[in-house]
Amino acid sequence: MSQSLYSDSAVAPEATDALLEAAERRRVAPRKQPWLFPAVFGAWALAVAYFGPRLLSLVSLADSGWGFASIAFFAVFAQIAWLYGFYNIAVVVFALIDRSIRREPVPVVTAKPAVAILYTTCDDFVERSAESCVEQDYPNFHVYLLDDSSTLAARARVDDFAIRHPDRVTVVRRQNRQGFKAGNLNHALEKVAHEPLFAVVDADEVLPTKFLADMTPWLLSNDACGFVQANHRSRPDDESPFARDLGVGIDIHWKWYQPLRNRYGFVMFLGHGALLRRSCWQEVGGFPEIVSEDLGYAIALRERGYYGRFVEDVVCQEEFPATVRAFRIRHVKWTRGTCEFLHQWMARLVRAKNITTTEKLDILFPTLNLLLTFFFFLFMINAALILPMALGVVRDLTIVIFGQEFVVPTMALRTGAERMAGLDFFAITMMTIVAPVLCFILSLASQPLKLVRFLAYSTAIYAALSPLSFIAVVGYALSRRAQFLVTGANASAERRGQRGGVWEFLCRTHPDSTVVQAIEFGAGAGFLAAALMTFQVGFAGVAIGFMLLPLMHEGGWRRGAARVWVWAPFTLIATGVAMGSAGVMGLQPVLFGFGFHF
Repeated sequence: MSQSLYSDSAVAPEATDALLEAAERRRVAPRKQPWLFPAVFGAWALAVAYFGPRLLSLVSLADSGWGFASIAFFAVFAQIAWLYGFYNIAVVVFALIDRSIRREPVPVVTAKPAVAILYTTCDDFVERSAESCVEQDYPNFHVYLLDDSSTLAARARVDDFAIRHPDRVTVVRRQNRQGFKAGNLNHALEKVAHEPLFAVVDADEVLPTKFLADMTPWLLSNDACGFVQANHRSRPDDESPFARDLGVGIDIHWKWYQPLRNRYGFVMFLGHGALLRRSCWQEVGGFPEIVSEDLGYAIALRERGYYGRFVEDVVCQEEFPATVRAFRIRHVKWTRGTCEFLHQWMARLVRAKNITTTEKLDILFPTLNLLLTFFFFLFMINAALILPMALGVVRDLTIVIFGQEFVVPTMALRTGAERMAGLDFFAITMMTIVAPVLCFILSLASQPLKLVRFLAYSTAIYAALSPLSFIAVVGYALSRRAQFLVTGANASAERRGQRGGVWEFLCRTHPDSTVVQAIEFGAGAGFLAAALMTFQVGFAGVAIGFMLLPLMHEGGWRRGAARVWVWAPFTLIATGVAMGSAGVMGLQPVLFGFGFHF
């Protein structure tokens, strides 16, 4: 803990009062500025007031119950998407404001309390990462290798490393591996790691040499600070083509979405690269044994008046998933973990008295966004298959190529639906498309080729996750179980774990499962057929992404034909948006001339 404010020497009464006042300030969490979310909801309310009546008036065109339901779902979901569009824009704007304000200087704290570095591993030990823990430029620390590995080979690697550092490293194993990562941490803190401070480090994470020295002052400068979270970047020397192509997105996202939370939101403990107080861990009863133990722990701390701080200048390195398979496994783990968190913790969060409305919203917006992918997939089904029948009419589109006419049946707008094809509606549609990638556009604007390549690659991956997200959410809803899937586990072993029948499938929904991959590919084929029938070019791009993702799961990233096909989703979606802009000029060739584009 930090040094005492008192000494044995006599102190004048007025000096004592000043010291007591300073001590009281040190126990108070800083007040957060509340302006971000009023800006979000204010802009959204204006948009809903302006566009909402026109959008909802489309239901008058329905001539059946299913048509009414289809149009109503489209109208409601579009407005929710606008809300998230304004949220992403507000984050960028307030991040720029935050950067313009003078930074708080690094606090001066001379105390150097003992620190336990808890390195967690489960069949994924990385020696370079462990070395970064041992090589800390700090006088008083010990490294605990919390080994949940299931194979003898993985355990041997951990033991070999510990033998080389006998005075600095202790291996900790437990008989039962319940409670996921949280159970592993709680076991170590209960049994062996009794230092007043502890750091949590993931298996693939590389700490800077002065990690402890630079993080400790921020933690000790205020007694109400329960943890400090370091910044992260993907490893620049990563040999994986997949990580090199997409890792930059993580770097940019951390840069824009994390630092402003010190002033405008809720600083989350992100599960690794953080320094924490043991006394706080004891006070809240340990890490909650759920998959999203980091978020649950941060909320439990905040309920008791503690807060977290994001330290932007302390940068750790972490591995981006090396393969499409590893990325998809992580996505399922996060999706089901988020479902578990919302199911078990959302009511507690909403009722929490010590957490401000601003902080609650800052937690709920990103967590609910992951769950909304379930409804986005339903929206896609609605927009590609049902809505064309509710709002469209079949018309022939004549295409002339070198004097040869080709007649293609397409779905055009019914009379009355063209009210959504104006410049203003197109503008808010484009805002919603651009908002999630605005931070990437601003960061890579000086490198246009790199920007286009990143947008194309990320579209092929992220825009194609909807079927997988849908499967994961359904699996959790039916089984009420989350799984801490290990990305490094052997694929054949995981497939053997899928042979336990329907219940085991629902409990895991592992991307290695041939059932999961067949559903994804089938969804893509169905969407592609619908897109071709209705001449919706953008949906065709998304459909190709749906089919491509499970193929790259097995075949690898940008190998063979995939090197070309990864460009198809972005290219077709961009083409579809361009065709949609024809509505601004009064042209209504296809249904995609209006509506909500993704």
